[in-house]
Amino acid sequence: MSHLPVAPQPPPSWSAPPGPQAVLRSPVGLSKAVVILLRLVIVTDLYALWQGNHSYQLVGRLIDDVGSVTSREINEADSLYQASGILQAAATLATAVVFIVWFHRTRVNAEVFAPDYQSKKRGWAIWGWLVPVVNLWFPRRIATDIWNASADPNSRSRALLNWWWALWIVDLSFGRLAGQRYVKAESPEEIKGALAGLMASDVLNIAAAVLAIFFVRHLTRMQHEKALRGPTV
Repeated sequence: MSHLPVAPQPPPSWSAPPGPQAVLRSPVGLSKAVVILLRLVIVTDLYALWQGNHSYQLVGRLIDDVGSVTSREINEADSLYQASGILQAAATLATAVVFIVWFHRTRVNAEVFAPDYQSKKRGWAIWGWLVPVVNLWFPRRIATDIWNASADPNSRSRALLNWWWALWIVDLSFGRLAGQRYVKAESPEEIKGALAGLMASDVLNIAAAVLAIFFVRHLTRMQHEKALRGPTV
């Protein structure tokens, strides 16, 4: 009895869900740019801490003895502290733009690796950071999907991702409160307390930036290694 010929099976491959074709592209170059900018954020935070501490000490002297501080010292300290804030904002904005580009790149790659793992459309990898309220949890959900799609099946611990996200949310919330307190402060005592809050916010931001560097490097390495291994059955 003859047998019908069996059609040759195509080699295993990563597939993408219906819609615009997902194309695998290396995130390594973008990740290096993100890490450099995150380090710049840390540098500007350290400068802001230095200027904040100077202003804090100056206000302390003012509280203890009004005559020990000149108006020139106050104006110079205020100008330098405002300049440090501008540098922080510029570094943060530049980092945010490049980070979102990198994040979107990893999201598209994750769609190639494991389309079934992606619970949000790829556009949310950008808009999820920009839409108010939604940005408190959408990026984390997308990051989890990317992580699961990129990680080795036997090693999917998300501790780094979770710590980075938790610290970023705490830093974001605390920083807004500290900024509002500083704007509303009028008396030297209130200003001194507000400066302490802003310096604490800078410390949190530095810690969040450090964890972000580890997160970016680790996720990029997972995707790079998975791409090098190629599709598996």
